[in-house]
Amino acid sequence: MPAEHPVISDPLLAILGFAAVIVLLLFLITRWKWHVFLALLIPLILFGLFPGIQRNEFISAFETGFGKTLGKIGVVIVLGSIIAEALKHTGAITVITRAMIRLVGGRNMPLALTLTGFVLGIAIFSDVAFVILNPLVHSAAAAMGVSIGVMSIGLVGSLQLTHAIVPPTPGPLAAAALVGADIGKVILYGGIACLMGSLACWIWGQFIAGPRIKTGPSEEFSDPELLNLESSNETKLPGTFMSFLPIAVPVILITARSISQLFLAETNPIRTALDYLGWPVVSIAIGVALAYLNIKNREQKSAATSDWVENALKVSAMILVVTGLGGSLSEILKGTPAVDAVAGFFVESGLPTILLPFTLGVIGNMITGSTTVGVITAASLSAPLLGQIGLSPEAAMLSGACGSVIIKYVNSSYFWICTSLTRLTPGAGVFAYGGATFAGGIVSFLVVCVMWKLGWI
Repeated sequence: MPAEHPVISDPLLAILGFAAVIVLLLFLITRWKWHVFLALLIPLILFGLFPGIQRNEFISAFETGFGKTLGKIGVVIVLGSIIAEALKHTGAITVITRAMIRLVGGRNMPLALTLTGFVLGIAIFSDVAFVILNPLVHSAAAAMGVSIGVMSIGLVGSLQLTHAIVPPTPGPLAAAALVGADIGKVILYGGIACLMGSLACWIWGQFIAGPRIKTGPSEEFSDPELLNLESSNETKLPGTFMSFLPIAVPVILITARSISQLFLAETNPIRTALDYLGWPVVSIAIGVALAYLNIKNREQKSAATSDWVENALKVSAMILVVTGLGGSLSEILKGTPAVDAVAGFFVESGLPTILLPFTLGVIGNMITGSTTVGVITAASLSAPLLGQIGLSPEAAMLSGACGSVIIKYVNSSYFWICTSLTRLTPGAGVFAYGGATFAGGIVSFLVVCVMWKLGWI
């Protein structure tokens, strides 16, 4: 359906213009190594000079898309980043890891670390979590007499999966806002897909890649005390229940809000309460408050209201501006006949429409090396097409997010962090960690496809 106030009316010029935007974007990132913010902004500005562009409509679409997108998730992304800072500095990450070890037993350390990655990836950037857990990886590998590949592969994969797919991590949160997905449904069904994908990463590490990796643990990082579950510093750490609470409560409230909207009348008092408590701004703010309850000393208390917030703002800044520009790109695309042309071509091809966002996520990640950029790119380009290709926002977001983890290799900062800390060669890293993210991404995507076919999303 043509836009009421088109940015450009000529279909051929629209398609050529957007092809030029994408090519220039990828060239600036891959060839000149520009930051993704400038690499997105400059092509969009140049597109405004393209022949046939109605510049007033272009400017309006740019500003509307940027503001509308950030209005939905700007505050939430910052709050989520503050939770991550609190989990890191209060020691909650250590407590969660020890809880997973107790759950599956010390003999199943690779599985315990995989499940730890599944939980922590929901709230913390994958590279930060891996840096924190790396000493435990080496210590556990030394204690069990296994290679570093066996011990680390499941963790590397599961951290990346929930980081890419399950809010309130900033990337999937931004993508959900871009396509208009219900965040509660994304958490619920994305969590199911990620759990299956994480187990696939664990299998890849245990039975396929891990035994072929001969690199052993490094004494530089090992600390046997980390495996002592009754360590003397236990009293300095928060309790297990309180460590999980800042992650669990926002997830439960947001998901409960979505479920209540499906089954309860608008006037139902429970739904009325959950409509507010499950609003991401409120639920994640509650998560921040719960995380701050784990503060044990005066130094942490001082940092909590200044340094932690400042660090969270720094981390959030890139996500916010890139997400805003993704919203601008999506809004501008809606105002062109390119939407109908691309959707028509894809529908006529006979391919399942759920492949479109998945493919966009794969391309975005593999070219830029960034999972966050991949999931945001897939959402930005998919959002205007959803009405024409008959795909729900939740299916589109989850599909694109699954694609955005395939494959972590040498153009990814996460790849280099993991390989350098585990002392793997680049070749072994591609096989071990690239293979894990490929296996985990494919399995997660297949689970999403099944849920889409069943009509759940």
